[in-house]
Amino acid sequence: MISNKIKSINLTIIFSVTLSACAVGPDYVRPTLIADAELPAAFKENWKSAQPQDQQIPRNWWTIFNDNHLNELMKQVATSNLTLAEAEANYRAASALVNNAKAAYLPLLTGDVSKTRSRNSTNSSATPTTTNAIGIDASWEVDLWGKIRRTVEAQENTALASFANVQATLLSMQSQLVQNYFQLRVLDAQKELLDRTVEDFRRSLALTQHQYKAGVVATDSVLLAETQLRSTEAQALDVGIQRAQFEHAIALLIGKPPSLFSIPVIPINDTAYLPTMPEIPVALPSTLLERRPDIAAAERSVAAANAKIGVTKAAYFPDLTLRASGGFQSSTFANWLTLPNRIWSVGPALAGTLFDAGAKRALNAQAVAAYDASVASYRQTVLSAFQNVEDNLVALRILKDEAQVQHLAVVSSRKALNITLNRYKAGTVNYLNVVTAQTTALTNERTELSITNARLMAAVKLIAALGGGWDGTNGIVANN
Repeated sequence: MISNKIKSINLTIIFSVTLSACAVGPDYVRPTLIADAELPAAFKENWKSAQPQDQQIPRNWWTIFNDNHLNELMKQVATSNLTLAEAEANYRAASALVNNAKAAYLPLLTGDVSKTRSRNSTNSSATPTTTNAIGIDASWEVDLWGKIRRTVEAQENTALASFANVQATLLSMQSQLVQNYFQLRVLDAQKELLDRTVEDFRRSLALTQHQYKAGVVATDSVLLAETQLRSTEAQALDVGIQRAQFEHAIALLIGKPPSLFSIPVIPINDTAYLPTMPEIPVALPSTLLERRPDIAAAERSVAAANAKIGVTKAAYFPDLTLRASGGFQSSTFANWLTLPNRIWSVGPALAGTLFDAGAKRALNAQAVAAYDASVASYRQTVLSAFQNVEDNLVALRILKDEAQVQHLAVVSSRKALNITLNRYKAGTVNYLNVVTAQTTALTNERTELSITNARLMAAVKLIAALGGGWDGTNGIVANN
């Protein structure tokens, strides 16, 4: 009899394994982006459908700017940034859920030991009975419809998306630190320019006061010189507020209290502090976007959502579970673990929902809608990536031309200021002309620094938009 039961179970297992080759729900196919005719060729050529390659992000891309202090700060982002630590913890949690899902492939074993004393009769004179029991139960859910496989598939893609989010967070934190650092350095250059200008204005004020005492100029010239000096001093002080705020932001990015962190001012001469500007290639292949971790994360979220549709479809079908248990049960401890007191049971169980008022259908509809939403999010992420690259490419191109023109304006304003000062000393023009020339020169020099800042920000944003540079092997190639 037992032999017949075992044969029946074996046939059930063979039948179940055969059926488990199928899995309900759609197999994943990477979604198309937009109509082929509308796909950009490479920021304007060489586009192809994205294949996630987020692990190919070039390391140390910031070294293109040749700043040793920046290099030291960047080392601390990967080890001390708390936002990154949170993303890494989320990835570990997602990886643990993968192992949890895979555990369903194997049988579940449970064991129990019990001792109970009971009386089943209402007769008060009935003798209570004692039952000693020890047993092991095994159950295995046969993956007939692929529910377990789809669940594992969903969790694996969720974990991969979480890993890509870690990479995206790292790239974002690095990009923020570089931008904050460069803006801080540009502010240092502005402070140096304003301090130098303050000294020039002090000399101009002293000259005007001397000429006033000699009766050469009127009181208004002295007041103009003093007003200009105090206004520029105030501007120099205001730069200190902005610099401190960027310093605090950098401290946060490397996981340090702002009160315990500072960045020394780099001594500079009469030229602004300018990190090395990268040379932008004439054409950038759009396949570089495949390295962007946010695109990889979005695409893997689509794959996870697709697998969840299979999970909800499998819920329509009955679950087949194979169960077996065995052990010993006795009313006395002495002969508890003996062959006559052996107990066992084995057999399959097929269970399914007969009526749920549309609950499973609603869950399937929700899974399909979630998939559609993830596809839309993926497509939007890709299109936004193209926008980011194009925006910064055009910004760098125009800002380069603007910087050249602005530098000519700086040179001309300095020459005009020297001529005006000489004419003022000679008494051929009044001090208002000097003030105008000095203000024009200062404004042009500050504008030049602002353009420098904008070029640096656009360069960093372009690098981040491309997933860390445009060299597929070792990052960006510097070009002075």
